[in-house]
Amino acid sequence: MPQRLKVAWMGLAAVAGTLLCSAPSPGAAQSAAPAAAPTPELPFTHGRIADGATKSAVCSACHGPNGNSVNPEWPRLAGQSAVYIAEQLRLFRSGLRANPVMQPLAVTLSDQDISDLAVYYEAQTPTGLEADPSYWRDGQAVYVRGDRTRDVPACIACHGPVGRGNLAAGYPALRAQQSVYVVKQLNDYASGARYAGPNPPQASRNGTMMFTVAKRLTPEQIRDVASYVQGMR
Repeated sequence: MPQRLKVAWMGLAAVAGTLLCSAPSPGAAQSAAPAAAPTPELPFTHGRIADGATKSAVCSACHGPNGNSVNPEWPRLAGQSAVYIAEQLRLFRSGLRANPVMQPLAVTLSDQDISDLAVYYEAQTPTGLEADPSYWRDGQAVYVRGDRTRDVPACIACHGPVGRGNLAAGYPALRAQQSVYVVKQLNDYASGARYAGPNPPQASRNGTMMFTVAKRLTPEQIRDVASYVQGMR
């Protein structure tokens, strides 16, 4: 099972180039979309970890102690990007990301609550999970190299060599994420069910990219890459 990936930066630059070539034209997307809403303040501008720890008591019922969920259907939040967590909580609160459990909880949260929870969970350490030995090697191939035959860019270009994501770009961390949850989200991206509203692909800042990529993955590739990220450290 993989412990650490040692990927040359030249290779990373190459797959990043593949991603840029494969993704939809930003200009085309912008011309078809309405004016974007103002970007919310970054959560760590006002977020307080100590207050987030107190407010996370309700969240721990599903997401586990310190954000390390034991239920494979619920995501692990420990170590997740505060920017990404804040964005998703706002989408739950607005109804653009529909979920019968999360939406009623999110509507009770103020902007300060969201910032506090986001910085708290980012500060936590994800505990390791095991990758399925039958699938992780094929998943590693997709994560590191993508699949040129299907125009699938390498996951590493956005989510990083060890799945820590990219804070500035808003790409989420994937390391130690529950594979069952990852499969569900990739399938929701592929089907268009991940977000709601008049323009679901553009509900989140990176939604268009994920809606596009997920549709190119086979069910087996989704299973394999989900297993691989579950075993990341």
